[in-house]
Amino acid sequence: MNHNLKKLLGLMCCCAVAYHAFSQTDKEHIAIIPEPVSITQHEGEYTLPKNIIVSAPVKPDMKEVIATIRERFSNPTGAHVTVLSNAAKPAIRLILNKTADTVIGNEGYYLSVDKKGIVIRANAPAGLFYGVQSLVQLFPKEIVSDKRVNGVEWTAPYVDITDYPRFKWRGLMLDVARHFFTKQEVEQYIDNMSVYKFNILHMHLTDDEGWRIEIKSLPRLTTVGAYNVKKVGYFGSFPPPGPDEPKDYGGFYTQQDIKEIVQYAKDRFMNILPEIDVPGHSLAAVVAYPELSCTPGADKYQVRSGEHFMNFTKQGIKAGIDNTLCPANEKVYVFLDKVLTEVAKMFPFGYIHMGGDECAKNFWEQSDSVKALMQREHLKTQEEVQSYFEKRVEKIVESKGKKFLGWDEILEGGLAPDAIVMSWRGVKGGIQAAKMGHEVVMSPTTYAYLDYMNGDPVIEPHVYSMLRLSKVYSYNPVPDSVDSKLIIGTQANLWTEQVYNTRHMEYMTWPRAFAVAENAWTPNARKNWDDFFGRVEKHFARFDEAQIKYAPSVYDPIFNIKMRPDSTMEVELQTEVKGLDIYYSFDNSFPDNFYPKYTAPLLVPKEAFQLRVITYRNGKPIGRMITMTLEEMKKRANRRNYGEDD
Repeated sequence: MNHNLKKLLGLMCCCAVAYHAFSQTDKEHIAIIPEPVSITQHEGEYTLPKNIIVSAPVKPDMKEVIATIRERFSNPTGAHVTVLSNAAKPAIRLILNKTADTVIGNEGYYLSVDKKGIVIRANAPAGLFYGVQSLVQLFPKEIVSDKRVNGVEWTAPYVDITDYPRFKWRGLMLDVARHFFTKQEVEQYIDNMSVYKFNILHMHLTDDEGWRIEIKSLPRLTTVGAYNVKKVGYFGSFPPPGPDEPKDYGGFYTQQDIKEIVQYAKDRFMNILPEIDVPGHSLAAVVAYPELSCTPGADKYQVRSGEHFMNFTKQGIKAGIDNTLCPANEKVYVFLDKVLTEVAKMFPFGYIHMGGDECAKNFWEQSDSVKALMQREHLKTQEEVQSYFEKRVEKIVESKGKKFLGWDEILEGGLAPDAIVMSWRGVKGGIQAAKMGHEVVMSPTTYAYLDYMNGDPVIEPHVYSMLRLSKVYSYNPVPDSVDSKLIIGTQANLWTEQVYNTRHMEYMTWPRAFAVAENAWTPNARKNWDDFFGRVEKHFARFDEAQIKYAPSVYDPIFNIKMRPDSTMEVELQTEVKGLDIYYSFDNSFPDNFYPKYTAPLLVPKEAFQLRVITYRNGKPIGRMITMTLEEMKKRANRRNYGEDD
């Protein structure tokens, strides 16, 4: 090889190393969630001026786009933001395309940052709004502060982004029936959702524990049905309330509240999906209007306060009291027509969710009126009775100009003609509905139930199952066997039996909702767990800055405990993310990085009382101190895994 060629190859190697280093550094700088469709990074950074001129279309549906820019780029930076309809040399230029760009659709955008400034182009204001959310994520974490922050360089990397959503339905469900959350608390939830490009908030408005929406033609739904007895502890284990305990815990949304929530969401390009859960989960309605029940004595019922009355068996659901609306009672359909007339006027979204899940039918089996209905309509099973009910309800929903949506139980006994199915009991119902030609929203427990524990039960508030961040992120909502066009989107559900306040609501939602957002927005081929979690950690820092709570469970170890043939227990420890060291003790003391480091499965000493573990990264503690007692280890021994579906 001649000398000049050696020099040329050496120079090329140096350039390659330099480019690689720059790319890695720049990539670390960019942490957008959900990951955009395409990002091209360039060398250099743009610094915000002290007086920020924004050029933007001035029209009513741009209100929140402009408000977001004003708030994010003035409060923490101290800069003065001026918005003009056609500024000459703006720092930030927002452009609505005169001719629609077919690549990005109505919610997509193009974002570029270079030495001249920032440009966001879109076909519609929604695209500009999502482009602004990505722009904010390019700046330092302090940009989310509501107060002035000094000593920060307000810079964003030079970049070109092309972005648009994978699905039109990108949702979270918030259960406001089990525990009531105020209008302001719901709006705060909407704010956090909008940052991550969610466009649907599904509000579970009615259940056994409360009816949360004012129906003016049926006032007892809220004067009676919206309140129960306050209980704190593990929901489902409480004794029935005594006669003297005050029923003053709960609340409801007035129609004015709903109007304001709907507008608040609309300003952020989000729809509100109302759910009126029938025929099961209807105890609050039955308490308000006992004539809606099939069962004599319903006038003695009371709104549930968390006492146990439902048994889930292999033979089906058995209820201790009848919490259903009677499908054989014409008054029920008159009642639902009144409810849906008012609900349809309050919610402009084109869908109404009518529940249909977990309907206990043991009281229907005993009802003479249901038996007469079955004979008259030639119905052979109780599932067909529910199908009869669902088809009648669909007609009522459609008479209000809305589409009928229900949980996957509505498939049983025959599906209503134009129903949309929300698949929650795994993906089977969604696949079945799609193969029948129905639209589907995928929301399976195995990947999308945010009420499940974030991590191990020995440290998390205990519920019946576990769902880790990495499992949520692994989900692809489109099964191989169906027409992808019928899978209109995906959402995650936060049931609130065990969620008593907004701080815990945040803890249960984040960071798993980051993964849901990316599943719903980002092309599946673009997803990468290691890259995703690197971005999640940057957003942890943003949440710290904004004082939003999140679960740190991803840093906690995963336990796999087995009983060996010689009756000793073996503990295998894993971590959900790379680069963590695990330290442990069996002597009841609190381990740190001077204790033994986990390198291979541990044998539990026969005399040990407990195992304590903690994770470190780069010499600093990052996980929580976790204590696993010998008693708990014995319970888990011989299980191959204490997994999500255990």
